[in-house]
Amino acid sequence: MTSPADVGSRLAVSAQEVALDDATLVVRARDGDTRAFEVLVRRYQGPMYRLALHMLAGHGDAEDVVQEVFLTAWRRLPQLRDDTAFLGWLYRATTNRCLNLIRARRPVAEADLDRRASVDAAGAPERAAQVSEQLTALGEALKRLTPEQRACWLLREVHGRSYLEIAGATGTTQTAVRGRIARARAQLAEAMAPWR
Repeated sequence: MTSPADVGSRLAVSAQEVALDDATLVVRARDGDTRAFEVLVRRYQGPMYRLALHMLAGHGDAEDVVQEVFLTAWRRLPQLRDDTAFLGWLYRATTNRCLNLIRARRPVAEADLDRRASVDAAGAPERAAQVSEQLTALGEALKRLTPEQRACWLLREVHGRSYLEIAGATGTTQTAVRGRIARARAQLAEAMAPWR
């Protein structure tokens, strides 16, 4: 039976682990501390899942990719040379898994954006319908991008990653990333012109 003191001490340790930076958690996880790796998983599984979901448009596929990425990360943690690069490493692994899955299953997968549009609580049904149509149009426009353009655009616009981080995640140069994002933005602007 667990005493209240045991629960309290576990919560204190958990809060301490959450306050640790990534590099410290990576070092601990590399040394076999599964709780440190669990903290990293809890910290980053949400962003990795959202990225995979936007790229793949399927909850099951996104869950599978994220699970594979974290399993691979656990196995390959000793190979990570820069402990501070863990997040970039995860983005790169997630992006590459998604791109490989997209390439393997041609034609291009449908991108289903989060449908969390902000509509007033009183909510005008017309506005809600318009926002829903806009999100659908954006999803369709994203489908017409190349997988590489979609990955770069999502990493930049949805996940706020820098050009350098995106280049690392996609295995290309910053110049190529800028070009892909520029082409993606131009195509999306053209597709979304009726909604302006």
